[in-house]
Amino acid sequence: MEMIGETLPMTFCIPFVGMLLCIAVCPLVFGKLWDQKKHYAVIFWSLAFLIPFYFYAGAKVTGKQLLDVIFGDYITFIVLLFGLFCVAGNICVKGDMAGSPKLNVLLLVIGAVLSSWIGTTGASMVMIRPIIRANNWRRRKVQIVVFFIFLVSNIGGCLTPVGDPPLLMGFSRGVDFFWSMHLLPILLLNAVLLLGLFFFLDSKAYKQDIAEGLKPVQKTEKEKVHIEGGHNIVFLVMIVGAVILSGVLPKKVAFFGEEIAPMIELTWVGLLEVGIILVAALLSFVTTKKAVREANNFTWDAIEEVAVLFIGIFITMIPALLILKAKGASLGLKHPWQFFWITGALSSFLDNTPTYLVFFTTAVASSLKGGKMIVVLGGKIPQIFLMAISSAAVFMGANTYIGNAPNFMVRSIAEENGVRMPSFFGYMLWSLSCLIPVFMIDMLVFFLF
Repeated sequence: MEMIGETLPMTFCIPFVGMLLCIAVCPLVFGKLWDQKKHYAVIFWSLAFLIPFYFYAGAKVTGKQLLDVIFGDYITFIVLLFGLFCVAGNICVKGDMAGSPKLNVLLLVIGAVLSSWIGTTGASMVMIRPIIRANNWRRRKVQIVVFFIFLVSNIGGCLTPVGDPPLLMGFSRGVDFFWSMHLLPILLLNAVLLLGLFFFLDSKAYKQDIAEGLKPVQKTEKEKVHIEGGHNIVFLVMIVGAVILSGVLPKKVAFFGEEIAPMIELTWVGLLEVGIILVAALLSFVTTKKAVREANNFTWDAIEEVAVLFIGIFITMIPALLILKAKGASLGLKHPWQFFWITGALSSFLDNTPTYLVFFTTAVASSLKGGKMIVVLGGKIPQIFLMAISSAAVFMGANTYIGNAPNFMVRSIAEENGVRMPSFFGYMLWSLSCLIPVFMIDMLVFFLF
């Protein structure tokens, strides 16, 4: 695989760039047509990579790469998102909450805390609807969802392997389960800076809304904040348990079909994880009243959009990952800040899990020096380098809508509920102006010296 990446021309990455440009531009230019026909773009760009790659590398290599990305990455990825989406959709936080800067900060903090324990996807799906409902009366609310993506869908998930898949990969390769707590100082610094900026922006927007005569709907009887469908927390725990098992149990091959499908490998661990998640999702739907989903304005649109677009992203990014795996060790990375920025930059556009693994493996193989050493499978890695790689892979997924799957799902749910979200490039203006300065401070404080 690495040998292919060493000689593979960069032109094979064009379909991936084309896929990203379609996601960025088509919703602006074609609107409803894109919503109805986006799968054609996925098919076109996937074939634009697969057909030339077939003639370049042959049927066996092409088939293996395609099956690896579908069965090894995409299925477990989309099943996990599907399970969390279903279960969280059956949990409804109700009650009289009038959106204000102070309340919004509190909800963002709660969501960020939950992210490390039920995953960024789980926390995003549980918390996005309550914060949207609380601010329904407001006209200026896009900043609320944008900072929700920053803090809940990404940065908050850095404290445990459950929070974000890259950290789970580190856990499965010998990093201690609670080692990620070393990222707490970085998380706290980022949270303080971003929440302070958010409070300033939201207060300004709040005052403008009030000045225009907007105000929360006044009810004759106030409804206390409560949770409907609370028993679904059990099913969230089931899903989290399945994710932890996938990082703990040995990955022995379950099926290796020499006669039927010789290039497909499935592990018992993977099948067990998928099975538990699907059972949890089914039990959640069977045991929850339809009225709870109706109160959440639950639809399948968000998960459908992620499923369709990300299969195209996963397929077309194959050559980029092949090249990265083959040449990552030759990039001459010697300092933590270098690992921080290159891991983060690539995690903004590529899947952050393989990107994390590439630079994790590179750091272990490079015999780097720098303070306390962490013993992992295959060798040792300086703790400061592991911190740089881990925080970058988790945090910088917030830089784009495709950096982390919850970003797309939150955007879709917000738009379903009447929030006019920024375009792909519009969102990047938010991330460039709000996140990059914070990440530069991270580098100066933690990784430069």
